[in-house]
Amino acid sequence: MSVEPPLRSLIADDDPLSAERLRAVLERWGHDVRVAGDARTAEVLTQVWRPDVVLLELVLPDGDGVTLIPRLRAGDEPPQIVIVSSHATVRVTVDALAAGAASVLEKPVDVELLQDVLARLSCRRTKVDAAAAEPVAELGGMVTRDLRMRALFDTIRLAAPSGVNILVQGENGTGKELVATALHDLSPRAAGPFVKVNCAAIPAGLLESELFGHERGAFTGAVAGRKGLFEQSNRGSILLDEIGEMPLALQAKLLRVLQEREIRPVGSTTPVKADFRLICATNVDVSQAVADGRLRQDLYFRLNTIALQIPPLRERTGDIALLAPRFLRRFAASYGRPVERFTDHALRVLEEYAWPGNVRELEHVVERAVILAAGSRIDAGDLPATLRQLPVRTAGQVSVPAGCSLEEVERLAILQTLELTDWNKRQAAKLLGIHRPTLYNKLRKYRLWRSEDRFRRDPLETVG
Repeated sequence: MSVEPPLRSLIADDDPLSAERLRAVLERWGHDVRVAGDARTAEVLTQVWRPDVVLLELVLPDGDGVTLIPRLRAGDEPPQIVIVSSHATVRVTVDALAAGAASVLEKPVDVELLQDVLARLSCRRTKVDAAAAEPVAELGGMVTRDLRMRALFDTIRLAAPSGVNILVQGENGTGKELVATALHDLSPRAAGPFVKVNCAAIPAGLLESELFGHERGAFTGAVAGRKGLFEQSNRGSILLDEIGEMPLALQAKLLRVLQEREIRPVGSTTPVKADFRLICATNVDVSQAVADGRLRQDLYFRLNTIALQIPPLRERTGDIALLAPRFLRRFAASYGRPVERFTDHALRVLEEYAWPGNVRELEHVVERAVILAAGSRIDAGDLPATLRQLPVRTAGQVSVPAGCSLEEVERLAILQTLELTDWNKRQAAKLLGIHRPTLYNKLRKYRLWRSEDRFRRDPLETVG
């Protein structure tokens, strides 16, 4: 069975017999194959012939495979790198993956495993090509190729002219304020004021006065009357950000304002008519906030005429290649820096990061990189270390390269868990789901210990 679609495959191996065996297999699958016997030839062929994948031996006559990986992937359309070697130790495997390799296979190559790896890479290439073919949609400073975001843009265009209350939901940094601004700018109220209020940033005791205004002498320090933000937004729009942080007593007054379309300043007995369009935003699960009693259910029904949900950046990583260069150009111009583009390795690091702070975090990362970049390109080394720690590991998870034997997988899982727990064997055994005596037996089997333990009578006689 062939890999679809067939790939342009470069074999970089100084062992003629091994290279020819691999060539025969790939050509049987319909690949267009070239062979390079040294690092220099591999580099030239990568630049001139532009293969889709390079099957790379780690030990070449004129170079080390791990250090060669970034050079092979330096172009605008870099090939995927698959290490095929008998020298792939755990340390070298981790280094190769961090340098940009897609997978690591051990010689002699398991043909079925190689086929699975190449099929996965071919599928990834097809998805990337399909994503690149998607038209770019822009709205109010936002840009996307993501289908969910494109649907969101369509909903904004339809909802903006209506004037109904809108609830915008999304994690911090996803662009809720940009969505609210687009709703205002596309509405008949665009010529009117657009007032933005962060309910979490104003002390609860002052929020009522800020929203509804107050009369002179209404409270200590009120030496003059003041229009509230609702009145200031007359014939325009008002955004209540973090609506879930509003005190319950004030939520009841807001509900009345929405029902009557009039406000009563603090200390006044005379209501004031208010003509505004309300947009609310929150980063919390509103249904859970209602269940917890933090948000009045009747107010939620009033606010939720139309609900807009912004997907987090980690669910639309295809947009990173659109957003990051735009941020780069803006900050390069702002700071007068000669930075022109990202390297492919840097973009790959950006696309593989989870982005808990979403688009806002990406923006700050690009700003930092523009300021610190030494040349005209931003490389992976110019990004924060938290983004460059590949493979990424968290408690209870380990990164295992494809192509390892089961024993190598077990050894790598144990080693990464020990490093994760700073070699605390009690914690490591707990994370691995085994008893400590079992862990000790495996440490002896795989001869795993730190250099400082090497000269002990028993290297396992350590704390933990």
